[in-house]
Amino acid sequence: MLPLAGVTVVSVEQAIAAPFATRQLADLGARVIKVERPQVGDFAREYDTTVKGLSSHFVWTNRSKESIELDLKAEEGKQILMDLLAKADVFVQNLAPGAVERLGFGPGELRKRFPQLIVCGISGYGTDGPYRDKKAYDLLIQCESGVVSLTGTEENPSKVGISIADIAAGMYAYSGILAALIQREKTGQGTVLEVSMLEAMGEWMGYPLYYTYYGGEEPKRTGSRHATIYPYGPFPAKDGKTVFFGIQNEREWMRFCEVLLEQPSLAFDPRFNLNHKRVRHLKQLEKIINQKLQTLTADEIEARLDIAKIANARMNTMQEFAEHPQLKARNRWREVQTEVGPIRALLPPITMEGFEPVMAPVPRVGEHNQSILSEIGRDKNVVGNGK
Repeated sequence: MLPLAGVTVVSVEQAIAAPFATRQLADLGARVIKVERPQVGDFAREYDTTVKGLSSHFVWTNRSKESIELDLKAEEGKQILMDLLAKADVFVQNLAPGAVERLGFGPGELRKRFPQLIVCGISGYGTDGPYRDKKAYDLLIQCESGVVSLTGTEENPSKVGISIADIAAGMYAYSGILAALIQREKTGQGTVLEVSMLEAMGEWMGYPLYYTYYGGEEPKRTGSRHATIYPYGPFPAKDGKTVFFGIQNEREWMRFCEVLLEQPSLAFDPRFNLNHKRVRHLKQLEKIINQKLQTLTADEIEARLDIAKIANARMNTMQEFAEHPQLKARNRWREVQTEVGPIRALLPPITMEGFEPVMAPVPRVGEHNQSILSEIGRDKNVVGNGK
């Protein structure tokens, strides 16, 4: 049996954070009803047209859902949403600050009407405080949380190349909802939970926060190197290729000196025999390492690192990752249906004995209008005018 079979989620969602959270609930067997604006739908449908004319963001975060169009500014649309929530287990929303309350679906009101309902709101900054009403997008949260200050080179701060603030918030909403479902099994009562993108990123920024607060110094931007561990990052080989590797402890450092550098005594050099010393004398150690690596090809370096049991990798392009032999060997690819035909999709990363995640189609806007409305005794499609 699918873990969330029998659980119904109604989501007034857009963009990435909430759709990513609810798609993962759908992966585990929950029924997810996605409420969309009439005619235009979730604006993430229009982010790009690269997947056979569909948006790459949208197909990633919206498979296995049912789509219904509702004009939530119209009384009939609001009543239909209330009818759906009366039969739902979970309500998720990530509308603009204050919007859900103005529509009459604030968490206090919903909990009075539906004591069994789990209500989850995702926002940029939370439901109170001076930033409550401030709009938030992924880049802006990366800036406010300090991510951009740590990412990139010394000269050029950069955002992370994927929407990590949205993803982090979606992950905490997902895990919070799972915890709330377990709690409801014990108490019979729903609950209200909220996740802010800023606070989600705050959790992910734990190491640099502690490092700065107690060390008195901000971690430096070091590109693809590590700010506080060395050697850790990219190193050039004789053949012009780059190998990435990292030393995590003193046992690995000793093996690195012995097997790759062929200088076992270097491990005991007082300049380098502890990580913080290696960081302090980085330029001297870097010269020694590069002198050796310039005598070896990338394949030879990787072979020695494997013998020494030191983690290493090549920098793949996205196309190379899509063809990664490990994903192929583990049979991680599936086909998902869309309105324009099948597309490839990776299985979710959690593999659980006894079931395979749901990989059902990505819906068209309003594809399930009639079937959902008929369940609540309505025989016409109420979509409004999309304004």
